[in-house]
Amino acid sequence: MEGKIVKVAGPLVVAEGMSGSKMYDVVRVSEKKLIGEIIELKGDLASIQVYEDTGGVGPGEPVYPTFEPLCVELGPGLVESIYDGIQRPLDILKEKTGDNIARGISLPGLDREKLWKFVPVKKKGDKVVGGDVIGEVKETVLVTHRIMVPPDVSGEIIEIREGEFKVEDVVCKIRDRDRDREITMIQKWWVRQPRPYKEKLPPDIPMCTGQRVIDAFFPVAKGGTACVPGPFGSGKTVIQHQISEWADADIILFVGCGERGNEMTDVLIEFPRLKDPKSGEPLMKRTVLIANTSDMPVAAREASVYTGITIAEYFRDMGYSVALQADSTSRWAEAMREISGRLEEMPGEEGYPAYLGTRVAEFYERAGRVKCLGSDNREGALTVIGSVSPPGGDLADPVVQATLRVVKVFWSLEAKLAFARHFPAISWLTSYSLYSDSTRKWVEKEIAKEFPDMVKDAMILLEKEKELQEIVRLVGVEAISEEDKLILEVTRSIREDFLHQNAFHEVDTYTSASKQYKMLKLILYFYECAKEALKRDVSVEQLSKLTVLEQIAKAKFIPEDKFESSAAEIEKGIVSEIEGLK
Repeated sequence: MEGKIVKVAGPLVVAEGMSGSKMYDVVRVSEKKLIGEIIELKGDLASIQVYEDTGGVGPGEPVYPTFEPLCVELGPGLVESIYDGIQRPLDILKEKTGDNIARGISLPGLDREKLWKFVPVKKKGDKVVGGDVIGEVKETVLVTHRIMVPPDVSGEIIEIREGEFKVEDVVCKIRDRDRDREITMIQKWWVRQPRPYKEKLPPDIPMCTGQRVIDAFFPVAKGGTACVPGPFGSGKTVIQHQISEWADADIILFVGCGERGNEMTDVLIEFPRLKDPKSGEPLMKRTVLIANTSDMPVAAREASVYTGITIAEYFRDMGYSVALQADSTSRWAEAMREISGRLEEMPGEEGYPAYLGTRVAEFYERAGRVKCLGSDNREGALTVIGSVSPPGGDLADPVVQATLRVVKVFWSLEAKLAFARHFPAISWLTSYSLYSDSTRKWVEKEIAKEFPDMVKDAMILLEKEKELQEIVRLVGVEAISEEDKLILEVTRSIREDFLHQNAFHEVDTYTSASKQYKMLKLILYFYECAKEALKRDVSVEQLSKLTVLEQIAKAKFIPEDKFESSAAEIEKGIVSEIEGLK
């Protein structure tokens, strides 16, 4: 069977004679065999979004249906790979076609010739169900790839082999009711269908990132969702690199969705250079990159988002904690707007399709901490962090608003903080996290019982500072009380000594949760002692000249192993210096 093109409108192609096809089936367009996906069916007319450049394609050319949906290949070889939006390995594409991707080229997502050492963890005669791990492959020095039984297979193992195999070789045979099923190391999965799991667990364990403003003030839970909107130059890329390097996730998945070529180049150059702090190995040893740049066809942005989250779910099903970063979902929304316009659909706000919110919600809802399929009690987590690039940093943008309705964490980046050289440029007055209450028990148990209340006290002081700054602008600092002057001094310390962090300093780039607690405790302890001193008619001017304030400021540069003793010394210094004031 083949259809015939009747209309070409940019990335949208309309073909007739497609009556046997279904929604979201993959088709090959024209003699060039361009990859496309059916997004609308009316009788035998199919509207197809093409993931490659349609230049030179015209009416009358054939369309070849595949009668299969868009799938990704899952198996050993994913880690360290760099794919385009439809899971074609870019390094092999470059070898075959040069610097520009040739149209109509098809490549498998996984290398068919490479041998992997398969070590069984089950034996002949064992009963298995969908999701059970039957063997392991050492994919990189940091990642052990767990080969799982496909979700729709269960039964008794009648044969399992150890040795070196290609991904398509049969490594296990399972008697599933009345037939034998052959299991290879490769699985295929439809990108638009979420992978199944046993049960969704509450997001009550924080994903520690080592970034103080995030972990202490606006935490994201393992299996949670976060949104990072901000204008150009506000530090989204720095935050993404920091989270990729330092977050306590086993696998990092970075999706560049319609980003500028130079930004994706930065990622491709930096990630192999960045060292994994736990092992000292290159960060790429536990990373999968999907690079979809702004000069690639817009329709491919949608494919890149779904490809990325499907691969992330696969690693989650192995029992790993996965962090997926999508940069940026605004470009995906722009692609939806263009395709919707070509389909002549009724536009919603600012020309975006009416279903924008639904698509965004479907994407973020695939995050979560889950009990994985299988007879063992594996737990996996998929945390999704989406960057949004609204025009001019406008938070009223429909994409930002659609995202905020779904995600539970909002890290608001502000250009004025970035211009003031305050990084991370996350605003403490407009950001929020809805995971603070659900992760509170974990924080009280693992770090310190009073830490959540200390953070709340610090936030109250920062909000009070905002009010005082308005008054000071009008009447000057001399007109406010000593108590208010002290608040301004302490909040300056919270902002500059705690919230400000240097990503390029070997110590300050990462702060453990326990060190964060001790740092904030020092600042608030100084505040309590200073309040008592004010009752003895000590002035804030005297307090601001104490040398112990400089020690508090430099505390963030003290290495982790020396911090306990240094903090105790600083506390003694606070007491002795304040008591020495008259």
